[in-house]
Amino acid sequence: TATAIPRTEPGSCNTGPIQCCQQTQSASHPSSKTILGLLDIALQDLNVLVGLQCSPLTVIGGGSSGCDAEPVCCQNNTFSGLIAIGCIPINI
Repeated sequence: TATAIPRTEPGSCNTGPIQCCQQTQSASHPSSKTILGLLDIALQDLNVLVGLQCSPLTVIGGGSSGCDAEPVCCQNNTFSGLIAIGCIPINI
């Protein structure tokens, strides 16, 4: 069975604000596991992509995005930018 992945328009995000993360990696990566452990976050699936050092990104007027790192949509951005969970890279 195939799992459907929600599609978003370029520069949009249906899970909240677009995030600009300094790094994205699997939740199973040692540094991700360390941060998740320090924040006492237990994930059911360690294959999800997490973003590290993220901040919300706004695209105004269709010009430069202002993100020199990795623009992503993430399902859980409630950890003050330290880590965002369930991220999907997007084109802006």
